[in-house]
Amino acid sequence: MSFKNQWAVILGGSSGLGLASAIKLASEGMNICIVHRDRKSHIPEFEAEVSKLKAFGVDIKTFNKDALNKEVRNQIISELPEKSVKLLLHSIAKGSLKAMTDDGPNLDKQDLDITIHAMATSWYEWTQALIQQNKFSDSARNLAFTSEGNTRVWPGYAAVSAAKSVLESLMRSMAVELASLNITSNCIQAGTTQTASFKMIPGSEKLAEMSKMRNPFKRMTQAEDVANVVFLLCKDEAKWINGTIIKVDGGESLR
Repeated sequence: MSFKNQWAVILGGSSGLGLASAIKLASEGMNICIVHRDRKSHIPEFEAEVSKLKAFGVDIKTFNKDALNKEVRNQIISELPEKSVKLLLHSIAKGSLKAMTDDGPNLDKQDLDITIHAMATSWYEWTQALIQQNKFSDSARNLAFTSEGNTRVWPGYAAVSAAKSVLESLMRSMAVELASLNITSNCIQAGTTQTASFKMIPGSEKLAEMSKMRNPFKRMTQAEDVANVVFLLCKDEAKWINGTIIKVDGGESLR
């Protein structure tokens, strides 16, 4: 229970990497605040997961609201105790998967703007708001999920790829400029993981097959693999890791 009375704010934590991270951190004694945006049909499944989180004896706050809305952001942050947020984890997966040239509607500027805001600049907005409201604890961690799509090209992934590039650029700048506040900033590059957002990528079945072939362990990355690293980065021993992209893929990206 080394994280007693400390909070993790997880943006996009109702499934996938965000939820797996919430479960791991709650099991280690950290309070969890999840901001998500889900349809009513998914709520019963999510509430079942919340019950599991509460069984660890930690405090849980969940908000099925738009994390990209400024008023919503400030209202949620105001409900957290001062100097209590050990971790801000950005796991929002909302963006366009349109191709640049296709029979259907092509990727346009609005698609790019929406995707980059949701999957990149919103991370900085939340970081800034937490600082302004004095919510970060001492030696806080600021993490976001990137992907191999930051450099590799795949049809329909252009908008998300652009967002990941912006995300990583922001991470490097925050790593330098927030160091004076004793906040570290890093990105986690997970290997190919069968999340709901991954399955929406055009040709995801082929990507999954390719990842198993490329991975030295001949399997895809599991959400729990990534959650374990999120936990490790929150430990005191990880306080000197700052401004880098940490690959959690079993060596998949080596091939």
